[in-house]
Amino acid sequence: MHISEFDYFLPEELIAQEPLPRRDESRLLVLHQATGQIEHRQFTEILSYLQKGDVLVSNRTRVIPARLYGKKEDTGAVIEVLLLKQLDQKRWEVLVRPGKKVKPGTRIVFGKGEIEAVAIESTLSGGRIMEFFYQGIFQEVLDSFGQMPLPPYIKKSLADPERYQTVYAKEPGSAAAPTAGLHFTPSLIKALQEQGVEWVEILLHVGLGTFRPVKEENIEQHKMHQEYFEITEQAAEKINAALREKRRIIGVGTTSTRALESAFVDGVVQWGKGWTEIFIYPGYDFKVIAGLLTNFHLPKSTLLMLVSALAGREKIKQAYAEAVRERYRFFSFGDAMFIV
Repeated sequence: MHISEFDYFLPEELIAQEPLPRRDESRLLVLHQATGQIEHRQFTEILSYLQKGDVLVSNRTRVIPARLYGKKEDTGAVIEVLLLKQLDQKRWEVLVRPGKKVKPGTRIVFGKGEIEAVAIESTLSGGRIMEFFYQGIFQEVLDSFGQMPLPPYIKKSLADPERYQTVYAKEPGSAAAPTAGLHFTPSLIKALQEQGVEWVEILLHVGLGTFRPVKEENIEQHKMHQEYFEITEQAAEKINAALREKRRIIGVGTTSTRALESAFVDGVVQWGKGWTEIFIYPGYDFKVIAGLLTNFHLPKSTLLMLVSALAGREKIKQAYAEAVRERYRFFSFGDAMFIV
């Protein structure tokens, strides 16, 4: 498949620059997989598309203040460091900018020296492996110096950093938010559960795969970056019970979906910890999810390819064109799509 098959025109003014005053005020485009029918709703109306026994699977990851600005020890040049993946207690895989100035052996100082980092080696994907030196607990030090890693297409600063976290975010480790979940409020989750919908939480820490563009003309040659995920035994039991009973399992976002599909082995979702580099594009046979709640994704992105695999490329193309005509808000702080 050619990368151009996943391109579309998006007016820049439709890229949402800030969240709405209320999380659940966003619009909801409902796309029916079987027919291609499109409906325009408000997000709270998702209740009318769910039924007793449905299982919504969400990602409980929490975004860390992963963007750091430091200075090269020798020249004082400002370097941006984006934490992507923790390898052990002191080593992280990171993105650096400008990359040309950070060669193996480069030492970067943050603040007044509360954190220092040394570049150990370059990665195949253009990042760096860095070792960090600090006093105390790294997460607490990071909270003092790090910034929320908003995507580059968001030009406004965020008044409340918690708006780039889901209300159910628990375990720190992501370099980006699982944005489909940003629309939920505690009251809406409670209403779902009272309706008989099961709410199940799993974990996938969002890393480089979110940032890395598809550069290959033939998308099948693209290689995804590894991301860490966990599924508890209790969560797996609930999901497998739904599979046995042929109840609908709906992924809250592409991250939950990728974790579920990666964990499906020998006819069941396996519980445990692991790394996934699954790349889902048209032609993929979904094993676990029957529906997907998601946001609108960037042109030519792996996430657009994933939703096209579920609903069909032509139906997604038509739905996105309709969303543009109807002036939906796009990307991280934008409106939602429910593929049913």
